[in-house]
Amino acid sequence: MVESIFKDHSGESRLFANRALVAGVLVFAAMLLVAGRLAQLQIENHAHFSTLSEDNRVRLEPLPPTRGLIYDANGILLADNYPSYSLEITLEKVQDLDATIKALGAFIDIGEQDLKRFSRMRKKRRRFEGVPIRTDLGQDEVARFAVNGHRFPGVDIRAQLLRSYPLGEHTAHVLSYVGRINEQELERIDASDYAGTNYIGKGGVEKAYEDLLHGSVGYQQVEVNARGRVLRILESQPPTAGKDLKLYLDIQLQRDAAAALGDRRGAVVAIDPRTGGVLALVSLPSFDPNLFVEGISSADYKALRDSPDKPLFNRAIRGQYPPGSTVKPFIGLGGLELGAIGFTEPKWCPGFYQLPGHSHKYRCWNRWGHGTVSLEKAIVQSCDVYFYRLAHDLGVDRLHDFLAGFGFGEPSGIDVFGELGGLLPSREWKERARNQPWFPGETLIMGIGQGSYLATPLQLAAATATLAARGRFVQPRVARATEIPGSEAELAIPAAVRQLPLSPRNLDKVIASMAKVVESERGTAKRIRTNAYSIAGKTGTAQVFSVGQKERYRESEVAERRRDHALFVAFAPVEDPRIAVAVVVENGGHGGAVAAPVARQVMDAYLLRGIPAEPVVADGG
Repeated sequence: MVESIFKDHSGESRLFANRALVAGVLVFAAMLLVAGRLAQLQIENHAHFSTLSEDNRVRLEPLPPTRGLIYDANGILLADNYPSYSLEITLEKVQDLDATIKALGAFIDIGEQDLKRFSRMRKKRRRFEGVPIRTDLGQDEVARFAVNGHRFPGVDIRAQLLRSYPLGEHTAHVLSYVGRINEQELERIDASDYAGTNYIGKGGVEKAYEDLLHGSVGYQQVEVNARGRVLRILESQPPTAGKDLKLYLDIQLQRDAAAALGDRRGAVVAIDPRTGGVLALVSLPSFDPNLFVEGISSADYKALRDSPDKPLFNRAIRGQYPPGSTVKPFIGLGGLELGAIGFTEPKWCPGFYQLPGHSHKYRCWNRWGHGTVSLEKAIVQSCDVYFYRLAHDLGVDRLHDFLAGFGFGEPSGIDVFGELGGLLPSREWKERARNQPWFPGETLIMGIGQGSYLATPLQLAAATATLAARGRFVQPRVARATEIPGSEAELAIPAAVRQLPLSPRNLDKVIASMAKVVESERGTAKRIRTNAYSIAGKTGTAQVFSVGQKERYRESEVAERRRDHALFVAFAPVEDPRIAVAVVVENGGHGGAVAAPVARQVMDAYLLRGIPAEPVVADGG
């Protein structure tokens, strides 16, 4: 009774009604917000979220192209591709990386080198990209992982084609090799062009023709499940395979040239004077390029890097040696062309030469002297005094300009990456490089191919080929043509050609003198004379260190690596030259005794096999 007196039913009803109204308004407002948000998501942003949803089940994958193959002049395969399997981890799909790697070790052998490489590569890849932790898996390893792969989400086996070099060290300095893309290369290449592949040409022909050999990347759109497994291919754009290359290089001649050099350090370059095609390019000692494709071990690389014989150094295109007496025919031709001498004009050689007003004696290799000497005798017997005098009469400026026409002092432009240009000294060079004036004695030393004068074996071969082609310089080329895989069509790779303005009569005289270097009983290369074909050549000996004015060079008393370099240049047959050769044997001694026999073996191997003639390259730029 008391409770009913104090209870206000009407007030409570109003309070409840007010609360219900407020709650209703709030619920209605919330429903409006939800409806508005739904409208925004489903209508206004439909395209955006539809795309995101599609990306959750559709993935775009790159399809790497097949790298073009490389063949020698006779169709022998020099650079091939072989199928290889790698074990890759996609980081964003792995919850515990260390535990995953440890568990993988029970099925796949993962070494310390593999882990170091994985650690380096994962820093360069995005988390959704696969990072190889083991490469070149064996078939048994692939099979073991296939059985246990379901236990390792984010870990997959990936098939790819890897480069191989069937002839190994015989092609290392010509082709070089392909290897993994490094940070410097990543900065200069278009990453989209190398999607799906980790390899790029590192040097030689592989790098020079990277754009042709690499091909174009393709893509495929695939549907995947929640674990990232591919369910089906929705759309595909196939890759374009790289073009194959056919070379001028004759791999059998390459092997013959290496055999002729034997275990000596040096280089052999052989060129066809008619085409500029490089028939052989040998640098010894060499190395196996296959070691570098998948990443060379630290121990193997250290052994190559630290070897005193420098097997990684390409002597044929980067070795810079004093050309010695091999340049005397060119200087003699310059004397005739510039009117400094007559071909039969006699000069006196007492065994030394002195500049007017100077007491210093520039010695001839024949300390007793050659007596009366003409240009022919000077070339045949390699008289130093004759060329001291001729160089002095020509002067450094005319001497430099004439020799430059044969390609000395500049890279030839050969299509093998890494060529150096040698050094053809001049007044301007010395002032720029050493801030010193040019001295007359330096001109004399330059006249016998010594002093600051440096040339690569390739430059010597190219200059000799120009002489054989009677002044027609053809840029040396290793690659002859490109070939589209599956097609018979070839596209010739052009070479620059220029004609030097030389007198045919003067050329005849110099070439005849070079022929007598081999044919004459007094010739410095008489030991390589043959009845099978005619040879025009010139021996050379390059000093490694200077001998004092009153000292004599005794080879038996000098350490092997300080002995003179042996050089020889030649072309044959003289009447219709088909091969020009330059040989450098480091610390080999006399060119006629050591380098000339190597050249003779190379010319025999080429000319006595009956190889058909190549068509002449058309003149042009």
